[in-house]
Amino acid sequence: MGRSGSTLIERLLGELPGFCSVGEAVHLWRRGLLENERCGCGQPFADCGFWSDVGKEAFGGWDRLDARGVLRLKGGVDRTRFLPVLLNGSGGGVLAARNERYTDLYHRLYSAVSLVSGAHVVVDASKHASLAACLRWRFGARMRLLHVVRDPRAVAHSWGKRVRRPDASPDSSEPEMARYSAGRAAVQWVTQNATLDALARRGTPTLRVRYEDFVADPVAEFARVAEFSGYTGQPPAVGGRAVPLARTHALSGNPMRFTEGPVGVRPDHGWRDSLAPWRRGLVSAVTAPTRGRYGY
Repeated sequence: MGRSGSTLIERLLGELPGFCSVGEAVHLWRRGLLENERCGCGQPFADCGFWSDVGKEAFGGWDRLDARGVLRLKGGVDRTRFLPVLLNGSGGGVLAARNERYTDLYHRLYSAVSLVSGAHVVVDASKHASLAACLRWRFGARMRLLHVVRDPRAVAHSWGKRVRRPDASPDSSEPEMARYSAGRAAVQWVTQNATLDALARRGTPTLRVRYEDFVADPVAEFARVAEFSGYTGQPPAVGGRAVPLARTHALSGNPMRFTEGPVGVRPDHGWRDSLAPWRRGLVSAVTAPTRGRYGY
């Protein structure tokens, strides 16, 4: 689930040779094509040479793609409400036909990213468990799922903050990062993590990483993540301020997408003092049946 510290892990993976991080591709259709938001390189989506080349390879140019039609298709399959069928359904039916068309867009997108970047691993940091459930039907074991989990009280605290989105265009429909109430964040935490667990039980190669373990020992945890992701070299040491982050073409997500230069790893436990007691109690109660599974 978003606000679990995954953006830093995504950025670090993108620094590995043969890897290309694209940010949260699930938002490309609206925030990139329709609202022309800024890419991680700082350019508006339409002016970014990398994404222009990707669009030509994937679709013959972005102008050949009906972005609003893609969003309608997305709404008909990539939703939490369809998870029971996506997780347990057979290969037939109307939903399966929609999913075939929907995931073909991602297949073409990822293939084009690989061709343009020269990478053999594409890192998609989309946080929608329903998208992972959709893609499982097309890619099977070729898709590796990195399941990043964080204490639900910390997650709820983060979702309650008001944060401006520096990548948003002047006429963006989302000038700020989304906000959830404590109750909604808790329900989403349970649902999203349960879905990712279900995908792992159904054979999707999955590695679970706890935020708290990563910030406590980033060197060991990132080595584990890199190996799982198919990297065979020596991963960089990520403790202290040893890792310089290069400019990327990541779309959407945490504002740290625009960070360049040396970056360190440090824990953020501000929620312990800032989360109101009643909110902490609510999140604790809602997540009580499942959070022990993750050590919280």
